[in-house]
Amino acid sequence: MSKEKNQDTRKGFFATLGRWGRRMFFGASKELTMDEMLAVEKLESPSRLAVKAFFRRKLAVVALIVLVSLFLFVFIGPLAVPMDLNYTDPLQANIAPNYSFLKVPGELENNIKNINGFADFTVGVSKDNDFFLWGNTKNTLTNVDFEIYPEEIQPGKIAHAAAGSDHIMVITTDGKLVGWGNSNNGQYGIVKNETDPYIQMPDHLLNGTIDPDQVKQLIAGYQCNVLVMKDGTMSVWGNKNAMLSLDEMNRKFTEGIEKVALSNYYAIMLREDGTVSGGQTLTFNMQSAYSTADGNIKNLRTYLKDRTVQDIAATNNCYALVMDDGSLVVFGAAEYGEKDVPTLPNGEKFAEIYAGTRHFVAISDAGNVYAWGHNDGGQTEVNGMSADQIFTGSKQTYLVNAEGELTEKVGFKGYLMGTDGRGRDVFTRIIHGGKMTMTVGAVAVIVSTIIAIIVGCVSGYFGGWVDMLLMRITEIFSSIPFLPFAMLLSYVIRTKPIPETTRIIIIMFMLGILSWTGLAKMIRGQVLAEREKEFVIAAQSMGVKEKRIAFKHILPNVISVILVSLTLDFAGCLLTESSLSYLGFGVQQPQPTWGNMLDGANNSLVIQNYWWQWVFPAIFLAVATISINIIGDTLRDVLDPKSSQER
Repeated sequence: MSKEKNQDTRKGFFATLGRWGRRMFFGASKELTMDEMLAVEKLESPSRLAVKAFFRRKLAVVALIVLVSLFLFVFIGPLAVPMDLNYTDPLQANIAPNYSFLKVPGELENNIKNINGFADFTVGVSKDNDFFLWGNTKNTLTNVDFEIYPEEIQPGKIAHAAAGSDHIMVITTDGKLVGWGNSNNGQYGIVKNETDPYIQMPDHLLNGTIDPDQVKQLIAGYQCNVLVMKDGTMSVWGNKNAMLSLDEMNRKFTEGIEKVALSNYYAIMLREDGTVSGGQTLTFNMQSAYSTADGNIKNLRTYLKDRTVQDIAATNNCYALVMDDGSLVVFGAAEYGEKDVPTLPNGEKFAEIYAGTRHFVAISDAGNVYAWGHNDGGQTEVNGMSADQIFTGSKQTYLVNAEGELTEKVGFKGYLMGTDGRGRDVFTRIIHGGKMTMTVGAVAVIVSTIIAIIVGCVSGYFGGWVDMLLMRITEIFSSIPFLPFAMLLSYVIRTKPIPETTRIIIIMFMLGILSWTGLAKMIRGQVLAEREKEFVIAAQSMGVKEKRIAFKHILPNVISVILVSLTLDFAGCLLTESSLSYLGFGVQQPQPTWGNMLDGANNSLVIQNYWWQWVFPAIFLAVATISINIIGDTLRDVLDPKSSQER
């Protein structure tokens, strides 16, 4: 064994000696072993090594994925989820996350007698006189749970039902009128707030009974109710302030009524003789309208004088009349295309009209369905279909055949993240608000980085009086109290008659101009060290221009510091913009940002009762900021290994 070992040692010695000789006289490159050649191939640039080091850190990779997803979410999302800045809907205000607005109970789908909805919940009655409820069934502010029924609500005992803005009215098969929900303003007979003017429920309804077979129409509106009987008599009760024509209806229009349609604040009444009245509070004299037969109408009262009406309907602020000749007249505040009535085929006429919050649905004499108006949930996507009956919710349309079977349901399903105090979808505003917040932050950090690079490079490279002057200017800017000064400038531009877009651009540049000093000092320090190195002296001796040396030769060597600072400053600008908006000095409503969404939730009532209005914007802002900070810290470690070793 010892002899074999000595022989191997001698062979190794002579092989090494021969290899050294060949390398000396013939060159080393020809004598690289396979392992040595692979080692040479593995040599990589510092940037590639930094990228690999970054992606070896799981937390940084997760943060990068989250940040990229957020960018895609807020910059591509608005293309799929459009937003109307001026849209508000008081009937949809402060709704908790809910996605059941279109979910008709299975027991009702094939046995429908009636469906009715005015706000964010809908009620239905089957042909077996069973009661059903779906949608947003809990009022967070008043702590009313509509699913807690009065004892009178029993299976097979409900003849009629209507859903109002904050209450429900039903008529039982034994003739009792029952209500539940909010009753502060006399919505169903029990008055809790005596200070507001209201009309008491009539005694014959409160204490007596009604023949359910003689009921023509039961309507629950915005804190008020209307009951129309087949003999043409009408009873109204509820909040006078909510329904401005309620008192006049109660005094003047109690008989000869065929049908009533309620908007948010007014009512129109179809009389048995085919005339229509809105009372003095909704005069027709100077109303401009649109007719499918005669085009634009300047004076609706004159137009209706010698004509009769066969059906009526009302959205929030718009009204529709089906005339005796089958034409349609639309008047009121047509904000969402309510006057864009579809053109019927030749020989086809309108027969019946129905309405949701901001859309109309009509049946022609041929049984065809036509819908138009606001279509944010697809509630008008029934054109070309047929139906025997139509029922509408606030943003829903239900088509029913002669057997009471639901043939089609379209419309708004609900709110993924709830609504704010103005009825605006929080999810939609988070998408568009994130785009604005990140745009403001990105532009601000780009502006601050450009200023910092120019000042830092020039100051560090030239030194002398240039360095002295620029550093004194930098110190002046850094001594300014950032947030108070930004608030002051924002307040000044807000008081000027400046367009919103211009004001947002000014805020972007203002944030950038006030936040460059720290990076400028860092770049100056790095340039001071780099300018003393040999490659700079070589470039100077070759006659390269000074600005080229500073920005083309030295700057790339300090790019790692700039990248890290840019990433961390981006997170800082996001927080600064959100802070300004939260304090009311940034981007103003109705343009959303994550900051002003939090500002809108800045009161104890919202914090305690409407958690979704501040939790979701806060989560998105926190996730974006934390992700950016993690990426920035990781970049600093991989680009400057010494910093991570020191820690």
